[in-house]
Amino acid sequence: MTNEKKWLSVVGIGEDGLSGLSAIARSVLHSARVIVGGSRHLAMLAPDDRREKIIWSSPISTSVEEILQRRGESVCILASGDPMCFGIGVTLKRKVPLSEMTIIPAPSCFSLACARLGWSRAEVETLSLCSRPPALIQPFIYPGARILILSEGKDTPKIVAEILTKRGYHDSIITILERMGGSQERIVEATAAAWTTTELADLNTIAVECIADKGVLPLPRTGGLPDEAYHHDGQLTKREVRAITLAALAPTPGQLLWDVGAGCGSIAIEWMRSHPRCRAVAIEQNSLRVQYIADNALALGTPGLEIIHG
Repeated sequence: MTNEKKWLSVVGIGEDGLSGLSAIARSVLHSARVIVGGSRHLAMLAPDDRREKIIWSSPISTSVEEILQRRGESVCILASGDPMCFGIGVTLKRKVPLSEMTIIPAPSCFSLACARLGWSRAEVETLSLCSRPPALIQPFIYPGARILILSEGKDTPKIVAEILTKRGYHDSIITILERMGGSQERIVEATAAAWTTTELADLNTIAVECIADKGVLPLPRTGGLPDEAYHHDGQLTKREVRAITLAALAPTPGQLLWDVGAGCGSIAIEWMRSHPRCRAVAIEQNSLRVQYIADNALALGTPGLEIIHG
């Protein structure tokens, strides 16, 4: 039976720490018996705070199970920024009914970055590379795109710069925003081709203005990528047929496609490129083509494609 009491609270916290919390957030934190967070968050508490503390584990699923075992107790989770923006709130919502949770967000890193850069939040592409393959950025790269990326750490900007240069976007402007909202906030900027900065904070957000080299053709998200975008052995559905096929399949966000006899994976890959939430399973019996599918999925930004050899 579900306990309807709101025993679990998720409080977003910024670089300004406890002083930046609202009165409601401070009240929720004060009344909790168990506090959960990263070492950085827990260090913000008073040294004489004797309540039970849980530091996030790796994998984080272990800590989630610890939290679930305390169902009915008063548990407060401290999270960075907005817990529902690629955050722990999304993970917990899959396990805990909203009727048992209180979620109090702080401004997300994306909102703060838009404020610093003067970008319209509605006109930017957003994604997280925290514990996710960097290849996910591929579908978001096109001339004029503005991308905001939740970084995995201080090495992520270099990886993003390498992806951009390999795609022919050497002059793209990369801006790193560190510790936004705190006293140590810093902004670092360079082009993708000239990126050399390594001394960065682990907590950073990456902003990219995509500028294509002369003659570089963008890869559309609609069906019908150029045939030369794929590695294949001749077993490739031609561009025009792919465009018609994808139009007939009419993918909508969240749908799952089974591609049986996937060849080099073109249909499944273009299905997934149509929207980040589209999923696909590619089934192929030829081992060489299975490798082509894996290579193409990585190169074209769908590393989540499930591949079955058989």
